[in-house]
Amino acid sequence: MKTAFTMVELIFVIVILGILSAVAIPKLSGVTRDANIAQGMATVSSIRSAIANSRQKSLITGNASYPLILDDATVGDTNGSLFDGNASIDVLQYPIRTGSKQGNWQKITTRGSYTSSYKFYIDSSSVATFDYNKTDGKFDCLHDGSTSEAVNCRELLN
Repeated sequence: MKTAFTMVELIFVIVILGILSAVAIPKLSGVTRDANIAQGMATVSSIRSAIANSRQKSLITGNASYPLILDDATVGDTNGSLFDGNASIDVLQYPIRTGSKQGNWQKITTRGSYTSSYKFYIDSSSVATFDYNKTDGKFDCLHDGSTSEAVNCRELLN
């Protein structure tokens, strides 16, 4: 009667597990990026809806302007919150945590005539920068061209 596994059986099982992991790990590596893109797409959609909703509220009171600001977060803050209604308007019901790692948003230096600029970190080497324009209410990124940031922007807007 046999009561234990032989060394050959154990080595055979370890080899099979190694082969399975060698096949599975590369297939799962893109899942995190896809999840971050889906998260970014949902957040962009929520922010755009909140901007439109805020304008509709203003129109009812006779004011046709878009929100002046989306938040009162500090530029470069990596441990705060964005779009959380601490500013003059309630943008999102629940805040988005800031950070400089993948899947996080960060408020960056204002560019040009835009009120606010925000960076979304898709992964460790991919970012997309979104600008909010208080004049026309657009929350958009630069999706024209062939730069890596334009490609990342198009991924988040499709």
